[in-house]
Amino acid sequence: MAKIQFSRGLDEEVIPDVRLTRSRTGESGTATFIFTNPKILDQNTTEDITGMYLIDEEGEIVTREVKGRFVNGRPEALEAVHLMKSKDEWDRFMRFMERYAEENGLGFSKSGE
Repeated sequence: MAKIQFSRGLDEEVIPDVRLTRSRTGESGTATFIFTNPKILDQNTTEDITGMYLIDEEGEIVTREVKGRFVNGRPEALEAVHLMKSKDEWDRFMRFMERYAEENGLGFSKSGE
């Protein structure tokens, strides 16, 4: 089961918008996740955001680069950035995304198509 968490043990139910960029050589890349009104920011949730955890049967991918977006002083969205510094890291990330997309009924499209 592929899932995303911001606090260990608390699955995020909001499906993010994910934007990928990759270097021309394919040796590095960036994934930017944008969660609009995620469950973790709900007023009833007192959990601390400790990072973004991408969890599947292979294990866990962790990024600590998580920022809040605020509108009129209220949290509205979370943005998380995951950097991939090798082809292996890119491939591992893509395997997670394929599982996550399949489980959540998401499509994949390349920009410009």
